[in-house]
Amino acid sequence: MFELRKIPVAVIAALAVQTVGGLVWAGGAAARIAALEERVGEQRLVAERLARLEEQGIATRQTVERIERRLEAGR
Repeated sequence: MFELRKIPVAVIAALAVQTVGGLVWAGGAAARIAALEERVGEQRLVAERLARLEEQGIATRQTVERIERRLEAGR
């Protein structure tokens, strides 16, 4: 049967260091993902506001053109 005493200490230490490193990496990755998700949420709101402003600009342009046509027709 396999005895625990035959495993070198260096192997156990290497596994422990790799495990800790993996956990630190995973924690950092989770933090970066959370930050990116927050930025995407903010950008979605900005995109919605921009779409509304574009529609308002189109409506304003149509109104100005209508006013100009009326002014030119009245001359």
